[in-house]
Amino acid sequence: MSETAAGALFTLSLAVALAAVHRPFGNYLYRVVAGTRHTRVERGVYRLVGVEPTAEQSWGVYARSLLAFSAVSVLFLYAFLRLQNHLWLSLGFGPVVAHGAWNTAVSFVTNTNWQWYPGESTMGHLVQMAGLAVQNFVSAAVGIAVAVVLVRGFARRRTGDLGNFWVDLTRITLRILLPMSVLAAIVLMIGGVVQNLSAGTDVSTLTGGGQTVTGGPVASQEAIKDLGTNGGGFYNANSAHPFENPTAWTNWLQIFLLLVIPFSLPRVFGRMVGQVRQGYAVAAVMAVLAIASVTLTNAFELAGNGTVPHAVGAALEGKEVRFGVPDSATFAAATTLTSTGSVNSSHDSYTALGGMMTMGNMMLGEVAPGGVGAGLYGMLVLAVVTVFVAGLMVGRTPEYVGKKIGSREIKLASLFFLVSPALALVGTASAFATGNDATALNVGPHALSEVLYAFTSASNNNGSAFAGLVAGTPWWNTALGVCMLLGRFLPIVFVLALAGSLARQQPTPASEGTLPTDRPLFVGMVVGVTVILVALTFLPALALGPLAEGL
Repeated sequence: MSETAAGALFTLSLAVALAAVHRPFGNYLYRVVAGTRHTRVERGVYRLVGVEPTAEQSWGVYARSLLAFSAVSVLFLYAFLRLQNHLWLSLGFGPVVAHGAWNTAVSFVTNTNWQWYPGESTMGHLVQMAGLAVQNFVSAAVGIAVAVVLVRGFARRRTGDLGNFWVDLTRITLRILLPMSVLAAIVLMIGGVVQNLSAGTDVSTLTGGGQTVTGGPVASQEAIKDLGTNGGGFYNANSAHPFENPTAWTNWLQIFLLLVIPFSLPRVFGRMVGQVRQGYAVAAVMAVLAIASVTLTNAFELAGNGTVPHAVGAALEGKEVRFGVPDSATFAAATTLTSTGSVNSSHDSYTALGGMMTMGNMMLGEVAPGGVGAGLYGMLVLAVVTVFVAGLMVGRTPEYVGKKIGSREIKLASLFFLVSPALALVGTASAFATGNDATALNVGPHALSEVLYAFTSASNNNGSAFAGLVAGTPWWNTALGVCMLLGRFLPIVFVLALAGSLARQQPTPASEGTLPTDRPLFVGMVVGVTVILVALTFLPALALGPLAEGL
């Protein structure tokens, strides 16, 4: 079997598996977020934090609870990192520098997991387990909770109640993320992923030299890293490291884990609004964009345009031979279509157009299928923009699943989509204006691509990077940290405000003039609006970077 055919079979099997679990797993997610019963453990958590689980919150109270929880999380993790040398299992590592601790704390709380440091030589085991991995769980739960609140806004009528943040956070963590992560970690350990508390093992190399092989609680962190679309690796090489991702089938499993929740959440949307076909339409938009991205990324990498790829016969620089070009390209597309950011190859070594695809995936807003929760609420806001555009064309007040889209709703949707592009483009310009682009190890169009990729990744809470950029300086750690904070929480506030506005409305019955939003025509319209928004916003920057390099 040729490499191309094997890669196609690899991708097809992923698609089949995701389609197979969409309905049953989506139904389970729906039961978790829509149920009214609380387990004994959950009631214990509510008593511990002083929460009345039956008390619901308005969008403003929900937002304040979420922001307060995230602020405390940043402070706690920052202190953890700065005091690392006093902690158990520090492995002799010193405290993380102040600007680096700020960047890392913000990064993991915002579900970005941007890593300016090599994990195995910077972080002790306790920080990895009790600091970083904990945020992998709760930051993912926050994203799902926000998506559920927006869906409640569409589903409810004449109310200001949108649920309880503490109840949502607890349920999602204990009923979805924790059990699935335990199961995934066991399977990964069977596949050869390391799980221990070793400080390292001294071994002799084939050449007679010595080397210390670092161990650690890798499998447990790897599971939630993928399942929660977090992306921060235990090792600097991330999922390219054989201790994190040993074989082709663990590579398949990791891609499946990072896609399974985002692709199943549209089922929750359809069930909660009482129109299952609406959920299928949202999933179809995600699938169309994802298939196009995976296909193009593979095509550009397999074509191997460039002097070196043509000379050696393949674009293998920066890729693990145990995965090959197609499986690496599929992983790269999946990790940037979601907010994961984990890598099994070096995106900086991709062909110019292949690297442009990974950047373009993030510029889409990571909605195909996007991060856990973030992908669904991003796609629903895109649907709101699409029905508004359609309403302008026919001169009718736009509606989506029975809710009118007025001036307040479209203003909030517009602000939502302006945040990330503004941060990415202003950040890129600032780096060049202040001379901080000099840390890029390349010149010309590729240097621009490295800087633009970094700010796009931070602003969209992805976390991957073009590794040719040296980003561990005070300026870069501070600037990217600000982008991660604003890129995460400003859109969340706009989404929660949108949910509150929708929930207060009385649903409008569908009429002959209502645009059907559960049919292929609307799916095509949303895809078109998504691509056009990205093209209008980022095409000039792409033309100066990867397009100039590739053409």
